[in-house]
Amino acid sequence: MIHKSLTYKNIALSYCEQGQGEPIIFLHGFLATANMWEYFTKHFSRTHQVFSVDLLGHGQSECLGYIHSMEDMADAVYAIVQENQLENLTIVGHSMGGYVALAFGELYPDIVNKIILVASTSAADSAERKANRDRSISIIKKNSATFIKMALSNLFTDENRINHHTEIDNAITQALQLPVQGVIAALEGMKERTDREVLLHFAPYTINMIFGEYDTVMPLENTLQQLQGTTIEHSIIKGGHMLHIDSKELLLQSLDTFINKKAE
Repeated sequence: MIHKSLTYKNIALSYCEQGQGEPIIFLHGFLATANMWEYFTKHFSRTHQVFSVDLLGHGQSECLGYIHSMEDMADAVYAIVQENQLENLTIVGHSMGGYVALAFGELYPDIVNKIILVASTSAADSAERKANRDRSISIIKKNSATFIKMALSNLFTDENRINHHTEIDNAITQALQLPVQGVIAALEGMKERTDREVLLHFAPYTINMIFGEYDTVMPLENTLQQLQGTTIEHSIIKGGHMLHIDSKELLLQSLDTFINKKAE
């Protein structure tokens, strides 16, 4: 795995690259970094050129402003794509990374081959969800460490907190290093993101979706509704929102199936 960075609009963008072949770009979720994909990039780098990106205000990528829209993040990913002269992209996005992937697909459809959403949605935030994000921002401004520990811990069942305590502790440790500005900017961007359900019906590239059966952030009955009237292939995994931790092998199997499936 080669760690790289480039200068974009006077800030540093960080990403990792590994392997050769058709390109896959992995985009992490809120409060995560490119490191969340390490297990998966190691696997796919045997057959593909794999990139994992630190999105704006996360990991080693710096903040661009006080609101990082999903389009802002997609444009930053595009700068990495241009730097490496990539096309025919497969983009895998977890949660917030899925929002960025769809924004990228809307902005740059000609270079996208496939988008795989993991524990994510094409829908915009509901009024209730927007209010929750505003409450989160208020808590972060008072005590970001308390919010981060609580937010990440709440993504797991009691059983999984015990079974995966090391991975959860590592995720919390990394999240605590994120700049408060970056955390708030991401929340503001997610709160105002565009509904992109139309892409599930009319995108000129393949979209696949992977859901966690016990996801409390994006309940299955809600996320499945967006698939009505589409030909989107999806899989449902026994796990929660953090499938890359609590259902690692099942997620790898689903990703392997979707990434290697040829268009019919």
